[in-house]
Amino acid sequence: MASGKKFTFVCGADDFLVGRLGKERFDALAAEVTDEYAREVLSGFAGNVAEVEAAVNRFRESVQTVSMFGGKRVVWFKDVNFLADTVTGRAESTLKLVEDLQQLLEAINPEETAVLITAAPVDRRRSFPKWCEKNADFALAGGDGDSPGEALAGVVLAEAEALGTAFAPGAIELLLAKVGANTRLLVEETRKLATHAQDGVAISEADVADLTANTAEGDFFEAAEAFFSGDLKWTLAALHRHFFTGGDARPIISALQNRNRILLQVRALVDAGDVRIGPRGLDGFPKAQAAHGAKFVGATEKSSYNLFTQNPWYLGKLAGSAKLPTLRRLIDNQQEFIAAFEEIVQRPHEQEEVLREMAVRCLAA
Repeated sequence: MASGKKFTFVCGADDFLVGRLGKERFDALAAEVTDEYAREVLSGFAGNVAEVEAAVNRFRESVQTVSMFGGKRVVWFKDVNFLADTVTGRAESTLKLVEDLQQLLEAINPEETAVLITAAPVDRRRSFPKWCEKNADFALAGGDGDSPGEALAGVVLAEAEALGTAFAPGAIELLLAKVGANTRLLVEETRKLATHAQDGVAISEADVADLTANTAEGDFFEAAEAFFSGDLKWTLAALHRHFFTGGDARPIISALQNRNRILLQVRALVDAGDVRIGPRGLDGFPKAQAAHGAKFVGATEKSSYNLFTQNPWYLGKLAGSAKLPTLRRLIDNQQEFIAAFEEIVQRPHEQEEVLREMAVRCLAA
């Protein structure tokens, strides 16, 4: 623990990253406490104000308990979720309980009790987190990245460095595109790729393509990839594999619509001269985002409705993997997807046939 600080506070937006860093801090603190009965882990997870009160009371009882043999104690108040901008977190009763928690922390003697608090997510605009930044051994898991994509890339890079490996250009971007914003899975995939990589050889884009599943788009990635490549034979084979294992048509249509919506926006920007498709993605994308990003009111989370919430490298990969369809073709695709959905309602037992017919109409034209 940092000199002069009474307790340790670890927070962040992602509970997995916070929990992992918290475990490291707890292990370090627990190593100084030989009596295993002097180590205590308390849950701070609360679904309502009553549970917040119960959690704070448990913490109060713990930090005010004297060790049976007079030695130092360590207390981990973990999974605290009532510091977030939620209904429970905003409640007046919760705010009063957080004030009580602060008073308890102010009164701690770190020579007698080492306290660790891990919290995710946290509204850092509130007074308590700001107070913790000044008065605790403070750590922000995941960092203060400029964007979610940068924060996730930072997680992957840190894990690779810890494992003694590195990523070749383009490999991290492909990994993020395939896995999505699942930090736990990103860490596990990085470990798997690091195990596969030879000593001294960076993890390549080809390694990621071969070894990492397309979990960001589920099992429907292949059908969408095949369709927008313009390869009818591959598309029909992908549809057959999907339905052979008992799949449903609607997730396929949803994946196609999501991809089509993104390409519609890319095509509009290309036709307007705001971006162009280059070997490294969409050239001019930051300038286009500055010019048009504010127009996407209410669509700030990652969504196919907002091109600027997507990974720029991924967008370039989508647009550059095959010849970018014309605006007319993309609009016609969208109409075909709607028609297919309506037809499936009428022919619920012929879903594969409906999508096969749609693919032939779109790709054989």
